[in-house]
Amino acid sequence: MKAAVLIRPLLAWLALVLAAGPAPAATIEVTIDKLVFSPASVEARVGDTIEWVNKDAFAHTATVKGGWEVMIPPKAKGKLTLKTAGAVDYFCRFHPNMKGRLIVAP
Repeated sequence: MKAAVLIRPLLAWLALVLAAGPAPAATIEVTIDKLVFSPASVEARVGDTIEWVNKDAFAHTATVKGGWEVMIPPKAKGKLTLKTAGAVDYFCRFHPNMKGRLIVAP
């Protein structure tokens, strides 16, 4: 009888842990309006997608020196799924004063 009493709480705990699992990936929106990334700094997780929504009438990019680049056409969207953890600073190649930061957790 004692073994059954000890096993039940353990099985209940195990069921909760297995049911919780990893958090589903999120889509995080960054708006571009009047030459500004908003929000300028974003916290995300590996597997999340960043979606830039360009409200300006001209193209922009989200560019990391020596890394990736996302082209964002006028009045359109550009997306990137995050594959590695770390912090990166990005900018618009056409308008270098436009700057943003991604902080990506594992």
